[in-house]
Amino acid sequence: MAKVLVCDKIAPSAVEGIKALGHEVTVKTGMDQDELIATVPEYEAMIVRSATKVRKPVIDVAKNMKVIIRGGVGIDNIDHEYAREKGIQVRNTPSASSPSVAEMAIAHMFSVYRFVARSTWRMRNGEQFKVIKKESQGRELAGKTLGIIGIGRIGKELAKRAIGLGMNVIAYDAFIEDSGIKEVTMVSLDELLQKSDIISVHTPKTDRPIIGSDEISRMKDGAVIINTARGGVVDEDALLDALNSGKLWGAGIDVYVGEPEPKPELVNHPLVSATPHLGASTAEAQQRIGEEIIKILKEVFG
Repeated sequence: MAKVLVCDKIAPSAVEGIKALGHEVTVKTGMDQDELIATVPEYEAMIVRSATKVRKPVIDVAKNMKVIIRGGVGIDNIDHEYAREKGIQVRNTPSASSPSVAEMAIAHMFSVYRFVARSTWRMRNGEQFKVIKKESQGRELAGKTLGIIGIGRIGKELAKRAIGLGMNVIAYDAFIEDSGIKEVTMVSLDELLQKSDIISVHTPKTDRPIIGSDEISRMKDGAVIINTARGGVVDEDALLDALNSGKLWGAGIDVYVGEPEPKPELVNHPLVSATPHLGASTAEAQQRIGEEIIKILKEVFG
């Protein structure tokens, strides 16, 4: 069968499942580009998450490679068009992590609206209980308008959960006219910016930010931005300016331009609920990702 290189951590059950198919599996995580270049030539399949970058020099030496599998959604860490030109399939597992990422967005909404992260930090730093309580009057999600930019798999999962919380949900998508969810109203981007109390972005990585200073200026005063999609889809400098000026109530951020070293002024901002790209980091998502990886290997190698 095939020689399979696992470059980022996947569920142990997935590794065992791949072996059960008869493949030879090597798990070698944390490799830099030089190590990848030295390692990949002998392998026919390669499994990565978001940490490993598969760039042209790596692809050029992958003479035996049949498929590169991205456990997760975004494939921006792979030069995928170049790989396909070289006859290498690039596959991902887009459905597997959608519920977990949607729940992470909800978690950040609660955290920002109810000062969860900020209050925890203040209590651990010894501030007075009564002072923190007095300064932490939050908001309810019920009755608020959630604007979802990108109503694909994750956007739909988020919409269903938000509706269950009593939120009004509107959405904008440049490629989808109907979400398939009757309670979701499709609107223009401009209308979404103007009407939303909370805006959550669920798009692939883009060449320029989807949310920049101009878009923020059109939002409601006191709006909240949630980004569990990709670093860079929200302009981090514009976001900081809006937080510091009081334009925004807060932000929930799980992804960053400078991963794995995000801007300290962003993650340490008192109005930001920050997590280190944990959207798909649940046992359930990892199990589903592993199952999808095994399915792809069956399709490619029989």
